[in-house]
Amino acid sequence: MYPSSRPTADAPAGASEPSGPHASFDPWSPAFVADPYPAYAGLRAAGRVHYFEPSDQWLVPHYADVSALLRDRRLGRTYLHRFTHEEFGRTPPPAEHEPFHTLNGQGLLDLEAPDHTRIRRLVSKAFTPRTVERLVPTVRRLAAELVDSFVESGGGDLLKAVAEPLPVAVIAEMLGIPESDRAPLRPWSAAICGMFELNPSDDTARAAVRASLEFSAYLRELIKERRRNPGTDLVSALIAAHDDGERLSEQEMISTCVLLLNAGHEATVNTTVNGWWTLLRHPEQLAALHADPGLLPTAIEELMRYDTPLQMFERWVLDDIEIDGTVIPRGSEVALLFGSANRDPARFTDPDVLDLARRENPHITFGAGIHFCLGAPLARVELAASFGELLRRAPNLRLAAEPEWNPGYVIRGLKELRVEL
Repeated sequence: MYPSSRPTADAPAGASEPSGPHASFDPWSPAFVADPYPAYAGLRAAGRVHYFEPSDQWLVPHYADVSALLRDRRLGRTYLHRFTHEEFGRTPPPAEHEPFHTLNGQGLLDLEAPDHTRIRRLVSKAFTPRTVERLVPTVRRLAAELVDSFVESGGGDLLKAVAEPLPVAVIAEMLGIPESDRAPLRPWSAAICGMFELNPSDDTARAAVRASLEFSAYLRELIKERRRNPGTDLVSALIAAHDDGERLSEQEMISTCVLLLNAGHEATVNTTVNGWWTLLRHPEQLAALHADPGLLPTAIEELMRYDTPLQMFERWVLDDIEIDGTVIPRGSEVALLFGSANRDPARFTDPDVLDLARRENPHITFGAGIHFCLGAPLARVELAASFGELLRRAPNLRLAAEPEWNPGYVIRGLKELRVEL
């Protein structure tokens, strides 16, 4: 992705006009961010693909198309493995943004084969199912401690008290980051993730570059220390990972660690607060969950589907593709609307109904294809721990103030969720 260098383009011939079916699609509008689902329904009803001039993207709202395109090798998260910026018809990012692009461009999420294949294979040797299994007691302990403290204080902001600190602490434990060094992790992550919003501002870019430099410098020192004194943490495992003599470069390790923090907690934080906001607006479903705690696994999947934390996933068109008679040429960008796909009535029965007992739930919240979320098993462990503890320790949780949404649309979550017991 090269989010800050995306040029504005004229709509191609035959594309939807601003007054067309996407007129209500306004990712910079607070009202839209608060409830994008009616606009998605309009997009799905109007067709399978729509050109959106303000971000120079093709919007894809249907589940079948989103699912297929996630696996389509004619699309990519980057194009630099095949083309220069100029060959692809894109303006290179400003030179001052290079620290962000170096960090982001060496992470799994923004690589394609063969580099993606090599790095994912090496990372998978370090970040194994056993890694997650070993973390389960730690996750449960941290969740219990956070919820106990939250209950003792009589409630407050669920985001700051439980949702944010849990995944950050888990990732920090996994990477072996000392507790005294953890305070900047969430601000660094938030600043870097700001660049994934549509048309980020210059201030956002400067903050992302600064965070990229600071986080990279910290991890570089941490890697040096682990080379001298290996431990049982993931950084040590990444250093040791090898396959036929191949090893991760220092930059690849740094980018992997940053990705694990960013992807490993942004979605978990927003699933937690968005999920509780959803439950508090559906008291009958919350009551059913209290009555039958065995519903928790399907409830978590349903909350991720019903109000998806990552609303949009962008891909570059590396070779021309055709969707329902519309040719989308090489050099274009498609916006796969996860939030819309997860509410598509062609795939889900009564998709606008929250059903915590929903059994068939093939949501695409974690993506699909080669970029399926590596940390999905850990995210599920964290969500089960925090939701389970809150259900047990705070059975009478209720809303204390109407929440507001963050302005970001791509990574969508509440500013806070103030609740009382």
